[in-house]
Amino acid sequence: MSNKPTSATADFIAGNFGGMANVLVGQPLDTIKVRLQLDHGKFKGAWDCTLQTIQKEGFFALYKGMASPLIGIGAVNALLFAANSNLKQRLQTSPDQLLPLHKIALAGAGAGIINSVLASPVELLKIKMQAQFGNKSVNGAKHFTGPIDCAKYLIQRDGIRHGLFRGMWATIVREIPAYAGFYSGFEMTKRYLTKNEKEASVVELMAAGAVGGIGYWVFSYPLDVVKSVVQNQEKPPRGLYVTSVLKSIYTRDGLAGLFRGFTPTVLRSIPAAGATFTAYELSIRAFQVNGW
Repeated sequence: MSNKPTSATADFIAGNFGGMANVLVGQPLDTIKVRLQLDHGKFKGAWDCTLQTIQKEGFFALYKGMASPLIGIGAVNALLFAANSNLKQRLQTSPDQLLPLHKIALAGAGAGIINSVLASPVELLKIKMQAQFGNKSVNGAKHFTGPIDCAKYLIQRDGIRHGLFRGMWATIVREIPAYAGFYSGFEMTKRYLTKNEKEASVVELMAAGAVGGIGYWVFSYPLDVVKSVVQNQEKPPRGLYVTSVLKSIYTRDGLAGLFRGFTPTVLRSIPAAGATFTAYELSIRAFQVNGW
């Protein structure tokens, strides 16, 4: 991304554009990922999950839960990119310094922690909607008509901390390595493609963003499985649950259980992260040209 300082307003708006691009491009494969992460024998794999979803619920079931991230991901990404820009500026010894990659990773990890405050409830509501297989209540389980209905139910039953913010610690633990890999992967690839001599083209931004997206999941995927399981389970987690849930998944399903849904997730990350970084970077450039 550009090394020029940007205003908080520019970061906020550009982050919104980046977030919405991510959701629009990546939601169908994200739905498949979540369903596979929570699966206990219903699906034979990603393709089978996709076919069953379309056959039983229709094509637009792949976009289940999109309302929550489409509305909330703008704020999430705005906070993420603004925090990352601020942390990078704090790590610079001079305004024009090109940060080494380890500091890029450090700023990304810090931004991930800050981002968790909004990402956790937004993703919880998304996962609750995506996990609903079918269009009605099954075995007496509560069927949500939308994210607002889901949020009201969880808050009334479990309160804000254990209801709407369930899985907060799992989100934080995931976001630290995830965004270290996300931003350092993007920056490393962009520098390689441009040789630090010119602005990256749209194709180069897409390629660098795709590498950043892959880096996000390579460094964090088992932790994302833990987060999905915790946020979708009936009762709130207690204690230091991240390690205990990791152990229970491994004991039940082996290493494969911690990487269930990994392939569609990586495939999704290539266009989705590419779109995120490209939308953000092009927006920032437009704002800088106009003196924002």
